[in-house]
Amino acid sequence: MKQVPLSLAPEPLSTFDAFVPGANAVLLAHLASRTPPAAPLYLWGDAGSGKTHLLHALTGACHDAGLRAGWFDPATAQPWTFDPTWSLLVFDDVQDFDGVAQQAAFALLVEAQSHGVPWAAAGDRPPVDLPLRDDLRTRIGWGHVFALEPLGEAETRAVLRREADRRGIFLSDEVMDYLLSRFERDLKFLMSLLDRLDQFSMARSRAVTVPLLKLMLSEEGAPSERAA
Repeated sequence: MKQVPLSLAPEPLSTFDAFVPGANAVLLAHLASRTPPAAPLYLWGDAGSGKTHLLHALTGACHDAGLRAGWFDPATAQPWTFDPTWSLLVFDDVQDFDGVAQQAAFALLVEAQSHGVPWAAAGDRPPVDLPLRDDLRTRIGWGHVFALEPLGEAETRAVLRREADRRGIFLSDEVMDYLLSRFERDLKFLMSLLDRLDQFSMARSRAVTVPLLKLMLSEEGAPSERAA
């Protein structure tokens, strides 16, 4: 019987302080300067660039201030209804909203505007290129629009090193070099990979090494790697 270890590391916090800005320092300062934001805003960038992290940081800051926020993404069950006690309306992964979600999101934005509630949204492309109905795409693009710049290699290493230290994992330079040379610099994917590697190493009572990482990937069916 294969041992299934319990994860002892707490879930990482999606806060402004935990966000490594890289070239996004101006954006981070703007988001952290006021809770909730004074005007609607939209964040866009590649997968793993930190959009969801920042949206969670915004909602967390609202909660810390004793305010309430409504969160909606493609996985949120319908029907979507507006709560007038919200101080912020949040949409994530808007590029994946289907027809029902688009109709519900537009209705929520109309309600939010009538109650003076700002909104924050995120997607993988600029507002003008979103595959959404025109009225929703236009409203999402109101206010401030920010493009997230991907982290450089040094910042990505720092994030992975910090997460490994938080979990009590020794992540050697050899393992780090393998991760960053073989896979896209998508933090969401790399964090998931690190989580699986942590569980895999504990289940086998082995240190995290490149051979162990290769073994895990082979047992998983080897996710796609980029050219080294």
